[in-house]
Order: sequence, then structure tokens, then C-alpha cells
Amino acid sequence: MRIGLLGTGPWAGMAHAPALSEHSGLDFVGVWGRRTEAAKELADRHGTRAYDDVDALLADVDAVAVALPPAVQADLAVRAARAGCHLLLDKPLATTVGQGRAVVDAVREAGVASVVFFTSRFMTETEAWITEQADTGGWFTARADWLGALFGGDGDSPFADSPWRQEKGALWDVGPHALSVLLPVLGDARRVTAAAPGPGDTVHLVLDHVSGASSTLTLSLSAPAAAAGATVELRGRHGIAVLPDSAEGAVTALVHAADALLTAADSGRPHPCDAAFGLRVTEILTEAESLLDAGVG
Repeated sequence: MRIGLLGTGPWAGMAHAPALSEHSGLDFVGVWGRRTEAAKELADRHGTRAYDDVDALLADVDAVAVALPPAVQADLAVRAARAGCHLLLDKPLATTVGQGRAVVDAVREAGVASVVFFTSRFMTETEAWITEQADTGGWFTARADWLGALFGGDGDSPFADSPWRQEKGALWDVGPHALSVLLPVLGDARRVTAAAPGPGDTVHLVLDHVSGASSTLTLSLSAPAAAAGATVELRGRHGIAVLPDSAEGAVTALVHAADALLTAADSGRPHPCDAAFGLRVTEILTEAESLLDAGVG
């Protein structure tokens, strides 16, 4: 599969470009970015071509991987789907329901495959654990603590200067990760029953799931570095289950996501983390954001 990369920021350089370069089933055709010099530097580093015109890249490939802010991603994803390109997208799919729905509609109308890269979902240990817990069932409640130190004052992450993360915070950055683990185990969220702010950009959510279980989420990019990390714990009639740590990094997870895209494109069967799932995550986060903005919780 011929694939191009849209985006030249830290995530594109750290994860996307290395994964596309090393994947044996992909031909990494080129890079387009909003900064021409950055596109050339990234393309040169991986022995591929820099494109000045995004439509020229779309015409040369079968698929695109996107490493751009969600609002930019959503518009370009629609454009790429209409050009007949399969989509390897990043989370969140979009930060408005309208943009997310436009991507889903474009994917359906064009008949292309889509996979949204929720990093944890494509780690081998996490995927196996999710499958096992979904098969076990009988869960009564769950909690997910997803804490980053991006804005904690004692980190040096290249993502701390990201304008969309500064604007949208943990709800939209790490919230999708937590939902990508909880929803396949507990079922869709019927509603967000509570949402409350915490220190910095921290938010606390309570979800009511179609299985009858409830879950609580604590999400933050403002935690002290010593407190950062992710924990998911389930409790039910079979006892307690805790999400295991994974030794795999983002590049390996992205290779697995590319495998999923290849399978979906070849089979015509949608992947569980397709654009429609990405839209559902956007809908849930939008509902939570509305409660936070209204001060209801």
C-alpha cells in the first residue's frame, strides 16, 4: 500500500514517520506539511519525498496517515477520503461532532477504510486484556485515571506548546485513550452523568454504560511528574482486573494500527477503532465539555 504522511510536528517525527518507514507492507511515498521546510527535513530523514501540494500527494497514494491537530485533521481526512485514500487517523478524530460526522460520511461515501490510532488500543498486552475482560463480562464499575505531566511544571515534553492541547486540555488529549479502553469492555456510554473540574486542566467524569456498569474517569495533563501514569481498574462479580503495563512503544503500536488498516482495506470489514468509533468518542467528550462549561456536575 502506498501511503503518505500529513504532518511534520513532534508526533509525526517521533511515531508516524518511523512506523511508516519500517512497515514491510507499506511504501512510504512522501510527506506534506503546513511548513515546507519541516516537510523536507522529515522526508529527507526517512528517504522519501516532500510534497508542497497536498492534493498532489493524495493523487500519488492509496492511503494517508495524519499527524495534525484534530480540526485540521478532520478537514483533510474528508478531502483524502474523497480522493479515494484509506485513512490512518490520530485521536481525537475531531473536537466537534459536525467535523467528526463529516469524516464518517466521507469514509462511507468513498468506500475507504479508516483506523483511528488510540495508542493503547494497539498495544498487544492492552488489546488482549480488553478482549479478555469483554468476554468475562459482569463488570459492576470501573475507574480510569489517565494523568500526564505536560503542564505540571516539571516536564519538558515537546507537546506542551501544542496550541490545541493548551486550549482543549486533558479531556480531549487523554480522554480518548481512557474511553478507547473502557467502551469495548463496558459498552457504549448512555450518558455522561457528572463532570467536574480539578486542579489545572484536570477533569472528573462519571459515565453510565449500556451494560449497566458505571465508570469514573480522572483525566489530567497537569499532574506532577511523579504522579503521572495511567491506571484502569474493573470490579465485578468475578473480582478485580487491572490493565497491565505494556513494554511496547508508540512506533510499534502504530505499526499494529497500519496492519489494521491494511486488513480493513483488504477485507472491507471495518475495524473496531474506525472513524465511526472516533465520532462516538467525540460525541461523549462533547457532552462532557458541555457539562463542564455549564458548571453542571
